[in-house]
Amino acid sequence: MTRAVVVGAVGSTEVVLDALASAEGWEVPLVVTLPLELSSRHSDFVDLASQAEGLGAEVLRTSKTNDPQTLDAIRRAEPDYIFVVGWSQLCKSAFLGIRPRKVIGYHPAALPRLRGRAALPWTILLDEKITAGSLFWMEEGTDDGDLLAQSYFHLAPDETVSELYDKHMRALRAMLDESLPRLASGEEPRTVQDERYATWAAKRTARDGLIDWNGDAVSVDRLVRAVGKPYPGAFTHDRGQKLVIWSSTPVHGPSPYHAAPGQIVAREEGSLLIQCGSGLLRADEWECEGDVAPRLHAILGRAE
Repeated sequence: MTRAVVVGAVGSTEVVLDALASAEGWEVPLVVTLPLELSSRHSDFVDLASQAEGLGAEVLRTSKTNDPQTLDAIRRAEPDYIFVVGWSQLCKSAFLGIRPRKVIGYHPAALPRLRGRAALPWTILLDEKITAGSLFWMEEGTDDGDLLAQSYFHLAPDETVSELYDKHMRALRAMLDESLPRLASGEEPRTVQDERYATWAAKRTARDGLIDWNGDAVSVDRLVRAVGKPYPGAFTHDRGQKLVIWSSTPVHGPSPYHAAPGQIVAREEGSLLIQCGSGLLRADEWECEGDVAPRLHAILGRAE
């Protein structure tokens, strides 16, 4: 049997465990994941305890990947491979040294493009037409190890981060279903990343979802699509209350309204029609703190 330790705490980690459960010749002695009280670290946190139990795996809950106790637990599990998927902490040399050149990660981008953080939101913010999921051999650099497998797919012009997330889950599962038998048989495909095409994505936080109504409607809509569920959402403020816009549609054609950027110019069956710096945006799904609906002609984002 080929032994795998799995490290992670999100939906993609769940996919890895499902794939290992279905693959012949694999066993999972240990799952390393976050303590429940730290679940807020990930918007898409998944409690993996029941999956681990079904696989007969021990569960180690830790907040420190490179802590000596964590490293010792992984060593005791005697893995042939370590899968680090859905884990935001860096794996340092001591971790990687447990099974040199046998640690596998997943990155939701077409490596070497968009190495780094928040790859899914950046994919939409950059208006990428094609992207990929990448299984790769982890090294000490940032997402720069040799590729194990890569699966490309298209993005729709109105792609949401939720739709993109689901596509990555399907791509990851398909690559695992193909790669796990090869790994179990001793094959280890490795393709060196071409550094000429490398780009890096900077960290994003919930604060980066703040809407700038001076932008054009298409750009505001792109932000809404990039940071929606399972992420915290694009937001503005109305009378000091946070208003999150979960889905939107840019209205084509010139605006017939004379209004300030961020001003609500019409209400249509629950949606809000909002003037942007250029063009109109229809907020189709939104929620406001206190359940107080914004007033017609209110100017969102303005201090009052």
